Amino acid sequence: MAPGPLIVIVGPTASGKTALAIELAQKFGGEIVCADSRTVYSGMDIGTAKPTADERAEVRHHLLDVASPDEAFTAADFKELANEAIKDIVSRGQLPIMVGGSGLYIDAVLFDYGFAPQGAARDPKNPRHMSKSVPRPRKDLRDNTLIIGLSVPREVLRERIEGRVEAMIRHGLLEEVRHLLSKYPDSKALDAPGYKAFRGYLAGLVSLDEAKASFVRNDLQLAKRQRTWFKRNPYSHWFDDSDEALAFVTKSLIDSKKTGKNSIIIPNP
Repeated sequence: MAPGPLIVIVGPTASGKTALAIELAQKFGGEIVCADSRTVYSGMDIGTAKPTADERAEVRHHLLDVASPDEAFTAADFKELANEAIKDIVSRGQLPIMVGGSGLYIDAVLFDYGFAPQGAARDPKNPRHMSKSVPRPRKDLRDNTLIIGLSVPREVLRERIEGRVEAMIRHGLLEEVRHLLSKYPDSKALDAPGYKAFRGYLAGLVSLDEAKASFVRNDLQLAKRQRTWFKRNPYSHWFDDSDEALAFVTKSLIDSKKTGKNSIIIPNP
């Protein structure tokens, strides 16, 4: 039996994924499954650009705040919880929309990755992930799945990230970082770009402007890694314009409804 339909939206940080996902969810009765290795942690809100309270009030979001920053949370954990959420959403007649920038988390669901058992070797640079020596069997793409990628020019991305950093500071980022560092001083989760950038500032080692510049630089490096990861997936349909992406998904879903089948029709981009 084929799985229920799934829309997936990927792309680098600040590419507009969340806005597109919310628009689609409102249009087609959808719910969002957040695929981000940082927004799973409670209390890490501003620095991870976690969906706001207003956004969550508009559309139901899943897999936010499912772990504490001092808890280990892996791609295997995400796969299990995400599949449960997707199954639940489909069972209630809603459309699941998985959105995020954590490539391993997303591919774990899309390709049904197999993971090594508990206690297997971890990546020494990032203990949240398995060692690269541990095999990850890659299977065919999940049936009934449409993957949308959003691509943004580097300079546009830089402007968006710079604006977002300023907005985060206005909304209390420094206080959030200070609180998290005091409560979870050894948390690897706080190596996320936003928190890492402001450690030095709060310790009096760099100026605020230097910390901002570091945040922007870290996010741009993250965006580059994300683009590299997602571009490897031959099943993705890439768009430079979110309106074009919206129209593409809309056509696919409307055509699917006309057939009377619970299956996504994927048109040519």
